[in-house]
Parts: sequence; C-alpha cells; structure tokens
Amino acid sequence: MKIGVPTELFEGERRVALTPDSAKQLAKLGYETAVQSGAGLGAGITDAAYAEAGVEVLPDAAAVFEAADVIAKVRPPEDSEIELLNKDKTLISFFYPAANEELMESARATGANVIAMDMVPRISRAQKMDALSSMANIAGYRAVIEAGNNFGRFFTGQVTAAGKVPPAKVLVVGAGVAGLAAIGTSTSLGAITLAFDVRPEVAEQIESMGAEFVYLDFDEEQTDGAATGGYAAPSSPEFREAQLAKFRELAPEVDIVITTALIPNRDAPVLWTKDMVELMKPGSVIVDLAAERGGNCELTVKDEKIVTDNDVTIVGYTDFPSRMAAQSSALYSTNIRHMMTDLTPEKDGQINHNMEDDVIRGATIAHEGEITFPPPPPKIQAIAAQKKEAPKELTPEEIREQEAAAFKAQTRQQFTLLGAMAVLILGVGLVAPASFMQHFIVFVLAVFVGFQVIWNVAHSLHTPLMAVTNAISSIIILGALMQIGSSSFLVILLAALSVFMAGINIFGGFLVTRRMLAMFQKS
Repeated sequence: MKIGVPTELFEGERRVALTPDSAKQLAKLGYETAVQSGAGLGAGITDAAYAEAGVEVLPDAAAVFEAADVIAKVRPPEDSEIELLNKDKTLISFFYPAANEELMESARATGANVIAMDMVPRISRAQKMDALSSMANIAGYRAVIEAGNNFGRFFTGQVTAAGKVPPAKVLVVGAGVAGLAAIGTSTSLGAITLAFDVRPEVAEQIESMGAEFVYLDFDEEQTDGAATGGYAAPSSPEFREAQLAKFRELAPEVDIVITTALIPNRDAPVLWTKDMVELMKPGSVIVDLAAERGGNCELTVKDEKIVTDNDVTIVGYTDFPSRMAAQSSALYSTNIRHMMTDLTPEKDGQINHNMEDDVIRGATIAHEGEITFPPPPPKIQAIAAQKKEAPKELTPEEIREQEAAAFKAQTRQQFTLLGAMAVLILGVGLVAPASFMQHFIVFVLAVFVGFQVIWNVAHSLHTPLMAVTNAISSIIILGALMQIGSSSFLVILLAALSVFMAGINIFGGFLVTRRMLAMFQKS
C-alpha cells in the first residue's frame, strides 16, 4: 500500500505530515510513500530531499489522492479533498469531529476510513502517537519565545557595570503539556516562574521544574485530572471567584502571562479579564494559547497581536506549531509513523484496522461507511489519585496494648524455636558421637543467632547489611588457605576454588556496601 501526503490548503499552514526520515521508517513497515511537489517547502524540505529518501514526488493533490491508499494530512480536510476520497482509502489527520459534524458526515458518505489524530486516547501506550501533546509542547515553547520577542527586557536577572537588571516574572496559567513546556523554557531562560492549575496533582511537577505553584486558600475538593482523561474539569463558580481574585492579586506583579487553559470541545474559559490587563505594568506581555477557541484573556483577538492603552501586548496567534514548521513536522510525522505501526502489526505494508484495539478504536471517527464518533471509554483508563484516609491516632492505652501483644507474640515465637532446636539436638544426640555434638550445637546456635539478627533488620537495610555479611563471612578463606598445602591434587583444586570464591565475596561485599553508602552522600 502507498501513503500519500498532499500540500496543506489551510492558509499559512507550513507543516507537512511526512519527512524523509519518517518515510524511511515507513518503508520498513512495507509501505511506499508519495508526496505532492512543494508540500514540504514550508518546513524546509525540498522535493529533492524526498526523492533521495525514496519518496515519489507527484505534481498535484489529485495525483496523490489517486495513487495513495492512505492519505496523511495535518489540518482537517477541505471539501475539495473529501471529494477525492473513496471506500478504499484511509484518511489520517487532525479532524476535531465534535466541532466538524458536517465534515465528518461528508467523509462518512465517501466510505473512507477516517482516523483523527486529535482523538488518540491519552493512555500510556498511546503517548508515542499523541499528536496533540506533540504540538502543544511546541506551542508552549514558542509562546515563551514570542513573549520574549515582545518583552523589552531580559528574562534573567543581571548585575552589570551599567546597573542591576531584575529578572522577569512569568505566570503560566494551566500546567498541561503546553503549560509545562512554557514553564521549562521560562525557567531555563532565568525568569522567576509562577504557575497555576486547577488540578492539585500537578503541583509537584511544577515545583520539580523550578517554578512556584500558586495555591488558593480554598476548601473545595477538586477533581483529579487523571479521572478526566488528563484534562482539567470545569470549575465551580466559587472556585472560579477565588481563582480570579488570586489573579487580580498577581496581575500588578507579573511581567509576562502565558495562558494555556482549554477544555476539549468547549470554548476557552476567560481567566484574565479586562481589569486584570489594566492592572498590569506597561510593557507587560500576554500570550494566549487558547485564542483559537475564544481565548483565556478577555481582550484577545484571534490571529492578531494588539497593544492596549496601558501598553500591554496581547498575542493571540493560533499557529505557534506552524511557526516552528521543521520541528513540528518532524514530531507530527513521527506520530503518524507510530500510528501506522499499530495499524500494521505484521509489518507487511497492509493496514489491519483492528477496532478491538483501544487506541485505533478511540482515534477512528468513521469506519466502513459508519460514523464511530464518539468512541467508548478505553478499557485501560487513567488511574486517578486515590485519596487515602488519615490513619487513626491511637490513645496511649491502645499503644501499650499493641506493644504488649507484639512482645508476647515475639516471646512465643522465640520459645517455640528454642524448644524445636532442643528437641532436634536431643534427637541427634541419641545417635551421634559426642565429638560431633559439640560442633553441631555450635552450628545450631550460630544459625539461630544469625536468623534473629537478620530477621529483625529493617528491609531498607537488608542489601547493605547482606553485602557486609558476605564479606565478613568469607573468613572461611583461612580454612581454604590452610588446605592449599595439601598433598592431594583434588584438595588443592577445591581449596583454590574456595579461595577464589571467598575472595569475590570479600572484595565484592565491601565494594557494594561502599557504593550504596555513597548514594546517601551529598558529594
């Protein structure tokens, strides 16, 4: 089968769904590839580069649709492209089916199978083909670059001969994939970074990246993001009021605001209101990554950059991934390749559209002439953070009772073991000579003492303790050394092997212990 990639028709779109590197990987799956002439120029990929990678370069989109069995695109198809589909073809692209019902119906009418890359379920196994996360990662990074381009000062603080430069203060609203990418970029540039999210479980992620999580003094229990497929859930009116009050408090302090809050299939919530913009310092910048769905900032204008009366720049671009077309195309084409890998389990260049597979079923919105959107929830769901009840505090009397019960149980166990050993020793003493019994009693007592010592050691100390024990127990090397001078070749051989193995225990035991103890040292 052949995979074809036409030029994107959406105005200003520079990405392409196939790169020469991904074409080589698709060839290993048994697929041929074709691309429309000039499709990769926006991403810096020439027709010659495609041809060198074994990709067939065709003159126009009609030729690509006619030659290919699988059509890979970035943007949702235009009506003119839908007309070129038929029941023998598979379309893979972003589609946004909830917002494009008429387009989905048109695609279904052609009989083609349609896979929407934006519908890939967010489960661990599907991360490699999660195109939404790939593009959001780039958008978050680019948002900081755009903010820096419009901000009149350094991100990092400096002390120079010409004076002291304070660091920029950046607030990232929303800590999804785009938000975390923005946080990472901002902190790496040296800015003081604050971040807010309605999902409490992301606080540790934010703080681990060097940013400060903005907490709300609010008692209402919030929904864990894992329970909603990794996305934030809509907030209550009370929580929203507390949230806006916190933002009004921060507005005069921050220099740059990057908003990323977006819930699938909903208009973007307004989180940065007009009065907050008016509270910001002149020269401040707002980058609104939710501009395509109305924007998180009340004054955002889609696809435009505006400057307010108090000299605050608001960037409402919706094509951040396209502004880094080379990187975006590389990641998106890799997502496509991984999708094709799942669709081609035999690596024979033939699609097996397995609707029992959670990932394939979740991403499929039209199959064999039927609309399959919305998909059922995946069988493997994200595990929400479990809220454990605090352990009950025991009274002093209960603590004493537990300690007494534990002491009694331990005492019974020790007396049982001692009784069993006494019976064993007496039984052996009835048939064994006195010289043997002296050594046997010492052996049994050594086993008992060793058992008691090791058994009562905390589990976290077992490994270093056993390593030292191995080294110390290798005192048996003395016996082996004494036997090396024997007149029997067999005894010499066994003694030499004993010395070798005991030597490994000695050196290895202390070496392992030293390395483990070094793990707990600062330097």
